[in-house]
Amino acid sequence: MTSDPVSRPRWWQWLTILSIDAPVVCLLWQAVIARAVRVPLRWPHVVALGLSIWLAYAADRWIEGWRLDSRLIRTQRHHFYQRWRWIVAATWIAIFAADAAVAITELDDASLVRGAVLLVPVLMYLLSHQLVHRDRPWRAPKEIVIALLLTGGVAIFLLSSIDPEGLVAGLSVFACLSFVNCALISSWEREVDRAHGQTSLALDSARAARAIAWLPWIAAAASLLVIVAGPPSSRVPGACGAVSAVVLAIVDSVEGATGWAAAHVLADVALMTPIVPLLWWAIHR
Repeated sequence: MTSDPVSRPRWWQWLTILSIDAPVVCLLWQAVIARAVRVPLRWPHVVALGLSIWLAYAADRWIEGWRLDSRLIRTQRHHFYQRWRWIVAATWIAIFAADAAVAITELDDASLVRGAVLLVPVLMYLLSHQLVHRDRPWRAPKEIVIALLLTGGVAIFLLSSIDPEGLVAGLSVFACLSFVNCALISSWEREVDRAHGQTSLALDSARAARAIAWLPWIAAAASLLVIVAGPPSSRVPGACGAVSAVVLAIVDSVEGATGWAAAHVLADVALMTPIVPLLWWAIHR
């Protein structure tokens, strides 16, 4: 099952095409870690993180869609951003204005400073990985950079926690899963990255490409270690991480049958396991 940019997108691809998958994943992990380490979240925290993650992902795909020849595009998401370039740009500006308004009027000074600090590496990533150094093999692996940036976004509004050990454990689980997710996608989409002139772990190193299949199991073992040896507050995030890692391993094992486009979507859905404890808490509160 391939992703033909000329054909009509399947219904299950829209979560990824519209760049909604990453914001949903980050918001779920922000919520479950916040609950675990007893940090109260208000609606501006949720809105600011969700919109900011979407803005970063949309900018990344807009730039790539802008610079690629339409004949080289291999994914529905990049085809969408190229075809609807100016509508997306107008939408991006409107959402940026809304995000800035919420941040300036509703967030405290400390949160604004943290957001500004995180904005610097986000802009550096977009400049380096999409424009200046996109084909340089020596640049930092995008899979690691993306995982760290997403984890930084999730952490911004949680740093006031009085449980630093639980916070670090929960964020570490999320960072590990984010990296595994990106690494697996780079493995499945090797031909996409090659056609788009991108570098990735799977393309840069044959040894890394072979090792990627083991990453979900390493993440599962790390999550179990967090459950057993970490503070009590890390058990729910650790359990979510363990389940997500196993699901990622299963998705990787069936990718040959489903195709990389479906596997990409399933890999993102696999990271949404925090929805289970969040719904349980909501029902039983």
